Amino acid sequence: MPKRTDIHKILVIGSGPIVIGQAAEFDYAGTQACLALREEGYEVILINSNPATIMTDTNIADKVYMEPLTLEYVSRIIRKERPDAILPTLGGQTGLNMAMQLAKKGVLEECRCEILGTDFESIDQAEDRQRFKDLCLRIGQPCLESYVARTIEEVVEYANKIGYPVVLRPAFTLGGTGGGFAYDDAEVIALGKNALKLSPVSEVLVEKSIKGYKEIEFEVMRDHNDTAIVICSMENIDPVGVHTGDSMVVAPCQTLSNKEYQLLRNAALTLIRELKIEGGCNVQFALDPFSFDYYVIEVNPRVSRSSALASKAAGFPIARVSSKIAVGLT
Repeated sequence: MPKRTDIHKILVIGSGPIVIGQAAEFDYAGTQACLALREEGYEVILINSNPATIMTDTNIADKVYMEPLTLEYVSRIIRKERPDAILPTLGGQTGLNMAMQLAKKGVLEECRCEILGTDFESIDQAEDRQRFKDLCLRIGQPCLESYVARTIEEVVEYANKIGYPVVLRPAFTLGGTGGGFAYDDAEVIALGKNALKLSPVSEVLVEKSIKGYKEIEFEVMRDHNDTAIVICSMENIDPVGVHTGDSMVVAPCQTLSNKEYQLLRNAALTLIRELKIEGGCNVQFALDPFSFDYYVIEVNPRVSRSSALASKAAGFPIARVSSKIAVGLT
């Protein structure tokens, strides 16, 4: 498929300032995106509030806005610049959440600005814990027993229903922020209050704990024609229970048998196709070391921290190719 000729100006949303505990690998992805789009002849507008990155260098985009990544500022830039499209999936969770806000407030519709790459429906399906669980059940992928809670009373009720230990995961947060393991009512109340406060939509997933399982990730890619490939597999040295951001990761996997590898690889390809993701994506699994049982942990419908590792380990420029896929190339 040729690249699109009906769009000329593209806004790339960066990942904002470096936050301790949320590493700055997204700068690497955003820089690749800007360069790849300019190479195809598009005018690139970049908004990113971080002056200390390569991304905000004047040579990277045609116009660089170093403004706060808030709804107010980004809306003003869109109204002034009138881009034909935005590319948010290379700015980490920050870029993704910003694009969702712009869509919900009607700014994109008002300025006739479309989203490139993975659409909002797919992003929402992957990010919304309950919708993602329903999707996994529909396509026969094993999911952990879990419930979405919106109040602290619901958190306690669901934790008792599942049975301790449980893990709490706030919706729409990055790097495991606000999540954790709870072994009794007192711990779940303390954790739950914080998780509900930190989730921008005040939702938390209460889930059965599978501490000790192997944590395996696949970096997968798909284009508009439904061609999907696995870039590489990755294995966390620490088991499930240590957040992947705090664990050393080895690429490719070292301890999987061929049967285990093919089982998870096929599941990753099934998920990216079902979600209709266009571009790079990261699928995380938990695998029982003593059987062939596995669970889908989550899918990041964007270029993630793992993508930077996968790119360098496999020699495949994930962010660059994701950007080209976003403008219609296959």
